Amino acid sequence: MLQSPKVVTIFGGSGFVGRYIARRMAKEGWRVQVAVRRPNEAVFVRPYGVVGQVEPVLANIRNDESVAHVIANSDAVVNCVSVLQEQGKQTFEALNVEGAARIAKACAAAGVARLVHISALGADADSDSASARSKAEGEQAVLDAFPTAMILRPSVIFGNEDQFLNRFAQMSSFSPILPLFGGASKFQPVYVDDVAQAACKGILGQAEPGIYELGGPDVESLSEIVKNMLHIIRRRRLVINQPFFLGTLLGKTLDMVQMLTLGLFTNTILTADQVKQLRNDNVVSSTAKTLADLGITPTSYESVAEQYLYRYRPSGQYAELTESARHLRGAPTSSDF
Repeated sequence: MLQSPKVVTIFGGSGFVGRYIARRMAKEGWRVQVAVRRPNEAVFVRPYGVVGQVEPVLANIRNDESVAHVIANSDAVVNCVSVLQEQGKQTFEALNVEGAARIAKACAAAGVARLVHISALGADADSDSASARSKAEGEQAVLDAFPTAMILRPSVIFGNEDQFLNRFAQMSSFSPILPLFGGASKFQPVYVDDVAQAACKGILGQAEPGIYELGGPDVESLSEIVKNMLHIIRRRRLVINQPFFLGTLLGKTLDMVQMLTLGLFTNTILTADQVKQLRNDNVVSSTAKTLADLGITPTSYESVAEQYLYRYRPSGQYAELTESARHLRGAPTSSDF
């Protein structure tokens, strides 16, 4: 008799990180439930596996019954849900803390074998950032309910759909100046598929439980990363580090506009809480368990970014052809300036 495939439920499985985990687990032969609030907007995950192997399902992590229902009969669960800026009912407390706790408690009650929780590097219960505090509180709530959980703390994540390099590249397409808040702060960008691979190690029981800090091979300041990005997209822009007080003022103003418009305007530009986070380095600590402990070789952002940032070049996908033609004529290219 053929054995039924194991089932993994991925909360937020249609998001940036979740979709990579879903794709990898489908290749492992598991059935994948992509638990989201709007399943009709997540149908793109179905081709990750054979017919019926990967399915979006309705779930709301703010509701006990919804979470318990979708977790039933799951062999493993991954929580990728979090919020970077608050809007309406989507608050730090509701999602990063209570939602994480609800999933962990439901997993324990249902007898789920393994739980992987995606947190963030910089999670700190004593931080002056509400987001960083909520991440730490969420981690503790998960461990209280499910002590053998695997918790992943990635640094800023890059990849084809990221809101990091893509955002700065897009800004450079229409602005001759790139103002930065926290330009001197250090980051350790980690590749999204490396994070997904780490999560899969936990799902498959190939890693010890506990907290892992995930970072790439490069530790650079935000200013250095942005300048390297500009080199990749063949654009010259003035990168200016701005004082934090100006960032705080801008963030509070945009937060106020979001509040006064009752959410009609969503502040995805810069929040006051994000400015607080930018004051601190975002790198893996020397004593932490890392990708190396999982047998994963980290991928550098420069080796991958060119594959998806080319569209921001002045000539787009034809940039290399244009540059080759200019070299033949002896004319300077944009990268020569």
